[in-house]
Amino acid sequence: MSGRLAGKVALVTGAARGIGEAIVRAFKAEGASVVATDLHRDGVQHLAQSLAPRVRAAGLDVREPSDWSEAMAELLATEGRLDVLVNNAGISGFEDGIVAHDPEHASLEDWHAVLRTNLDGVFLGCRAAIRAMRPQGTGSIINIASRSGNVGIAGAAAYAASKAAVRNHTKTVALWCAEQGLAIRCNSIHPAAVLTPMWEPLFGDGPDRAERMAAFAATTPLKRFGRPDEVAALAILLASDEATYMTGTELHLDGGLLAGAEAAPRTE
Repeated sequence: MSGRLAGKVALVTGAARGIGEAIVRAFKAEGASVVATDLHRDGVQHLAQSLAPRVRAAGLDVREPSDWSEAMAELLATEGRLDVLVNNAGISGFEDGIVAHDPEHASLEDWHAVLRTNLDGVFLGCRAAIRAMRPQGTGSIINIASRSGNVGIAGAAAYAASKAAVRNHTKTVALWCAEQGLAIRCNSIHPAAVLTPMWEPLFGDGPDRAERMAAFAATTPLKRFGRPDEVAALAILLASDEATYMTGTELHLDGGLLAGAEAAPRTE
C-alpha cells in the first residue's frame, strides 16, 4: 500500500455525495483506510461497496453526541486509531425548497436546524476526535467551512453564521491542542461556487436553469464552478504529513472570489 496517506485511518462525515464522497474517494486512492459516514446510511453503503476493501460505511447523525460516541468506539475497536477526521456534513437550509433565510424573516426553528448540523456537528466531531487522537498525540482535523463564513450572505443568514463559527472554532481547537502539547492539527477549507447537490435547489428546474447556472459561475474570476475533487485535493494535503506545521489555518477554494473586486481594464 502506497500513497500520501498510506497507513492512516480517516473518518469522513456527510460522505454519501458531493464533497464528502470526493474526499472518501481521494483518501482511499492515497492509501488511507476510510470510514464513510452519513445520516443516510444507504448512500454511504453503496459508496463503500464500490470502494471496498479499505472503505466501510457507518451511519452517523452528527447532531447526536451518542452517535459520535458509538462511531468512535467502533472505529477504535476495529482500526485501533484515528488519524484524520473530516467534518464535512452540512446543510444549506434550502434542502426542501427556497424558504426565507434572511435575518428579518428566518424562523428560529430553521435557524436552529442549520446550526445544529453545521456548528454543533463540528463541535461534537472535534471533541470526539481530540479524545480519540490523544493517546497517540497526533492527528489532523479538517473542517469544511465556506466562503460564506468570511462574508455576509443576506439570503442565507443561518448558513453564513454557522460557517463563520466553524472558521473560528477551528482556530480554537488548533490552539487548545497545541497548548496541550498535542501534535493534533485543525484547519478549515472554505469552498465557494463548488457545484454539489446541496446547492441544486437554488437553481430550480425551469427551462432557464442552465442559463442561471452559467450566470452564477461567471461571477467568479475564473468563470467556472469549482469541483468536489478540487476540495478533496486540499483535504489530502491537510491530512498528510506534508502539512505538519500547518494548524489553525483557513484555505480558500473560491475561484478568486475573495481576492477582491474584479474590474475590466480601461482601454481608452
